[in-house]
Amino acid sequence: MDSILRGKNLCFNRLAPFVFLQLFMEIVSDIREKSRENWLPLIYRDKIRTLRTRSFRLDIPTTGKNRVEIQHTLLGVELKVGNKRLSCPDLSTARYLQVFARLGCEEIAVPYDITKISTLADELESAWQRILLLFDEAVSEKTAAGKSRLRSGLIKEIRLELAEIGAGEIMPQFRQTTKQRDS
Repeated sequence: MDSILRGKNLCFNRLAPFVFLQLFMEIVSDIREKSRENWLPLIYRDKIRTLRTRSFRLDIPTTGKNRVEIQHTLLGVELKVGNKRLSCPDLSTARYLQVFARLGCEEIAVPYDITKISTLADELESAWQRILLLFDEAVSEKTAAGKSRLRSGLIKEIRLELAEIGAGEIMPQFRQTTKQRDS
């Protein structure tokens, strides 16, 4: 009898990753569907990468458990990710980078036009908070360990989608066409 139970547990243990993966994919697709145009990778692809951008390397751990905070110092605004500090030219850029630092993105695109960063930072922060609310709603009945694994998986999924879209060139392309008269 003991060997039969062990065999059933062994069978269940082999199926557990598949059940978890199916549950995870259902949760991600549900959140993506409910978010619609507020899905973070969609905002990045349609509203950021269509602009003239430059690539920015964060050089932070790619885990989704980065403790990120914005600090105001005598030298300006800094984004603190774990023990690493990134100097930012202004608060809106720090807010913009904060969203991607929370996700553990290594390299992202930053709009070259600084007047657009503030509105994009607002939109990204709103999308991030909405994703977290939808996630909490979807996993309300799960254990703490299950929630943690699912949240890590969700963050990794978003990070992979952002990486597929890419960060673009290090410097934006400038068109240098001038109109000259033919004499």
